[in-house]
Amino acid sequence: MILAGCLINEEIEKEFKKLGVKDSKKLTPRKREILAEIIKKQALTFKVLIISPQEIDGRNHIGINLNRIEAIKAGEIINKINKGFDKIKVIVDCPSPNIEKWRNTLKSYVEKKDNLEFVVEHKADVNHIACSSASIIAKSTREKEIRKIKRKLGIEFGSGYPNDPITQKFLKEHYKTHKADGIFRHTWQTIKNHKLKKEQKNLEEF
Repeated sequence: MILAGCLINEEIEKEFKKLGVKDSKKLTPRKREILAEIIKKQALTFKVLIISPQEIDGRNHIGINLNRIEAIKAGEIINKINKGFDKIKVIVDCPSPNIEKWRNTLKSYVEKKDNLEFVVEHKADVNHIACSSASIIAKSTREKEIRKIKRKLGIEFGSGYPNDPITQKFLKEHYKTHKADGIFRHTWQTIKNHKLKKEQKNLEEF
């Protein structure tokens, strides 16, 4: 999981809008890569966090789910960025259906809040240029990390998303071989479903 935060002012926001900054999902990988570099150079500051599968699994095993992990990490990004600035509007795309509860969880991990205004909503990466900018950095970083893994394994496994048939095929054919390589989040529902299918198949064969 990769999260990013990006601090901009109104002038930068206008410039980013002219450049075509928008929800990262609406851009091609090449366009994301180009814009990510521009955003990093022109933003007041930015922060990227790469959360490994092992960390997610470890926290999950002690009862910390993915939404809470995202709140913890978003709080960490805010704490890193919130240094030396006066008033900041913090805009966050909410991963949970319960916005109020998740916002309160997020705020509990923020060290200094008196200069912050929180805007937590669904589709924030669509509705706000600052959030779009952060989503572009995060997705571009993810794509670079995916390419690194592919080079290391020497196998094409698609996007790594659960609805990708190439990813599904890779999981089916190579999970057992590479399950100890640190590339899988074993608490991922897609992995759980794969294991369940294998168990059911083995039971039927028995």
